Amino acid sequence: MSKIAKTGNEAMAEAMRQINPDVVAAYPITPATEIAMIFAQFVSDGLVDTEFVAVESEHSAMSATIAASSAGVRAMTVTSSQGLALMYEMLPIASGLRLPIVMPEVNRALSAPINIHCDHSDTMSARDFGWIQIFSENVQEAYDNTIAAIRISEHPDVRIPSMVTTDGFIISHCMEPLEKIDDADVKKFIGEYKPAVSLLNSIDKPITIGAIDLQNYYFEHRRSVEDGMEAAKRIIPQIYDEFAKTFGRKYDLIEKYKSDDAEFIIVALGSTAGTIRAVVDELRAKGVAAGLLKIRVFRPFPNNEIADALKGAKVIAVLDRSDPANTFGGPVFGEIRAALYDLDKRPIIVGYIYGLGGRDCTLDHLRSVYSDIQKIGKTGKIDKICKYLGLRE
Repeated sequence: MSKIAKTGNEAMAEAMRQINPDVVAAYPITPATEIAMIFAQFVSDGLVDTEFVAVESEHSAMSATIAASSAGVRAMTVTSSQGLALMYEMLPIASGLRLPIVMPEVNRALSAPINIHCDHSDTMSARDFGWIQIFSENVQEAYDNTIAAIRISEHPDVRIPSMVTTDGFIISHCMEPLEKIDDADVKKFIGEYKPAVSLLNSIDKPITIGAIDLQNYYFEHRRSVEDGMEAAKRIIPQIYDEFAKTFGRKYDLIEKYKSDDAEFIIVALGSTAGTIRAVVDELRAKGVAAGLLKIRVFRPFPNNEIADALKGAKVIAVLDRSDPANTFGGPVFGEIRAALYDLDKRPIIVGYIYGLGGRDCTLDHLRSVYSDIQKIGKTGKIDKICKYLGLRE
């Protein structure tokens, strides 16, 4: 293992090189373009055995990746924002066919207006398409999660595609120290791909992929995607445990920071978690029982683990870096609230929409959130269930 400096995009491209997929189909889109560009150079230099397919759109990129995976090979693609949106038609096809595709996805705002910077609106809009969703806080996690996702998606009980996300420009283009695993160790960890089905090797046992499926069986086949998700919830911690034993870095579905005895907890995903930790440390030094709960895996949704981690809190603030414009908070807020419903004693919970289009989330913004929820803890009163953090009113 060696320590080097890499951006998030470079780290994910390096992980792809070490994975050495059989097929990569991609189309450029900021800020994910660089991942495919770097990987294409690896192909050109003969550092991988990959067949790189330069297609005419992101819809075609996912279509080609689905075709390659259906043929029984390890296949990957990369995208972001409107590119992911152009794939939406194909994403439930990949999960419905139980294809273990892994896709680095760089979080970027959806238009309009046109914006190339970070928020989570692209990924959150795809949260119900049957894909595992793993959020990365930093460059190291982006790299590690990409490698681990291969094992997760390809597990015979799972066979569900995964998207591994990073925050656009904040992580994708910023350089940090990276502990890079040796090529041979990555190869050993992910193992040889053993497809469940292959269109190119089904003469003795013919299979059908992509057939029309009407009232008689559609329901049952769609239910099988839930089976894969339920298995993933069990398998992901096992693979992360193996990753920790092999490489020394421990991950899980969620990550707690000083939250076991906390009265006031912020729940967040992605790069903002690092900034929240700094504020938690400040408040702890002043005697405030503040904490953080970071969600690493948003799909499958770790509802039981989240409820257990938050049950002792007095007030919880959930940060959403996307706005569904539904008048009742963001998608993470709604799901956290639902996860706490069956608790005998429920914490008070409020939501904040923040950071849309790449707007900075500062220490002062987060200090104000903790100040708000401390006031709510004293009075028991909420003036507004969901607020916009850092918005110029």
